[in-house]
Amino acid sequence: MTEPVSRTGLRALVSIHDVMPETRTRVAELLRTMPETIPAERIVLLVVPGRDWSHADIGWLHSLQQQGYELAGHGWSHQCAPPRTLYHRLHSLLLSRDAAEHLSLDADAIAGLIRANRRWFDEQGLESPELYVPPAWALGAIPPAELKALPFRYYETLSGIHDVETGRFRRLPVVGFEADTPGRARVLRLINAVQLQLARWWRRPVRLAIHPHDAELYLARDLRACLDAVTWSLNPASLLD
Repeated sequence: MTEPVSRTGLRALVSIHDVMPETRTRVAELLRTMPETIPAERIVLLVVPGRDWSHADIGWLHSLQQQGYELAGHGWSHQCAPPRTLYHRLHSLLLSRDAAEHLSLDADAIAGLIRANRRWFDEQGLESPELYVPPAWALGAIPPAELKALPFRYYETLSGIHDVETGRFRRLPVVGFEADTPGRARVLRLINAVQLQLARWWRRPVRLAIHPHDAELYLARDLRACLDAVTWSLNPASLLD
């Protein structure tokens, strides 16, 4: 990670993606090692409902909410059907692999998935989340106007965060660390450098998007440098106030 990041500090929205029973141990470790500058109430946990959640796992989510962590909806299964369009094939190859499940669906199916996601939180007795983040930030073929009829207020896509209640949108750079090959690490490091520079030019916060295995992958040191550089952490609502 470049020296200017550590020297100038970061204002950041910190999120941990792909919170599932099978990632529970690694998510817990990421939370345990967060710097003091990033308190629990400023960390968003993106939960995938359609996995094999046990009573103990649900209890863990309740405990996280009680500690102040914000839960958000994140798809249903986090696995997509085989790509049917050229766009989806390219998206899968370059970015999402098999995660962008919205891209396999039409508008009605996407709306149904989003409703099912929110209903799951209610059925588990969890506080209802306000933020929905589609897997790989790919919202798919649903018109923005139709989001108003769905049960979330905020939607995060690759370009930024949308508030469907007020119609506001804030474009925000995003930095990621999910590099499981040297090639992906080189590409991501370049993209991250551009995104951090944009944050400085625009004088805006940056989104730090963390995945459960990132601390073990090729950009682990970059991840730690970014987290240690955070001087002020935010939540989605505060970004659109």
